Amino acid sequence: MRESLHDGRVAIVTGAGQGIGLAIARRLEADGARVMFADLEEAAARKAAGETGAAFWGDLADEETAARLVAKTVETLGAPAILVNNAGGGILRPFLDHTPETLRATIDRNLWTAIWCSWHALPHMKAAGWGRVINIGADSVRNGLFDHAGYNAAKGGMHGMTTGLAREFARDGITVNTVAPCAVVTPQYREIEKSNPDLIAKVVSVIPMGRAGTEEEVASMVAYLARDEAGFVTGQVVSVNGGTTML
Repeated sequence: MRESLHDGRVAIVTGAGQGIGLAIARRLEADGARVMFADLEEAAARKAAGETGAAFWGDLADEETAARLVAKTVETLGAPAILVNNAGGGILRPFLDHTPETLRATIDRNLWTAIWCSWHALPHMKAAGWGRVINIGADSVRNGLFDHAGYNAAKGGMHGMTTGLAREFARDGITVNTVAPCAVVTPQYREIEKSNPDLIAKVVSVIPMGRAGTEEEVASMVAYLARDEAGFVTGQVVSVNGGTTML
């Protein structure tokens, strides 16, 4: 167990049922935060939360659902000090192979979830004079990765929201940043690796380190940005990408 860095601060992690979100939630717990595990699926949220019982499920692209998430967090754990907008999931395909439904789903999952959760959580942070909003973006926004145009539209919106919120709340003790991973070995990655190994090989081929990242490597950057010591870092898109883009 790490030394407590958050002294019981409350964190909401969306998409926390598995993969990167679960790794982030576990890392924040290890650093002393009390975490609300939010996921689309009830079973995943309950399993991730375990004995803490701090589980929420529902479609956070719906404003009322996001409102209920924040209200439940306040009621059961306290006002949120840390919000990690990780919920998402890309439908990756050539742009003209998308349908109106898949494009809407991609925007809903990745952008509207972050908008509504931020909109409902930020008033609590502002009232407390301290807060951390950390979005999980995508390195593909910067490098124009093939088959990612629809996904990049959503994640690019998240990147843009980051800078706007960072400036707006800079004097309220709130920082807003984005962590932008490249390919990360998650359950979804493993499924694609089995069904479409050529796609995985293409994605990894543009990473100078020659491998995908790990969930823990992404979680460690989120953990840093959530701390007091990161209080002068705001409005940034921080890549965790093995050197795929270098700025």
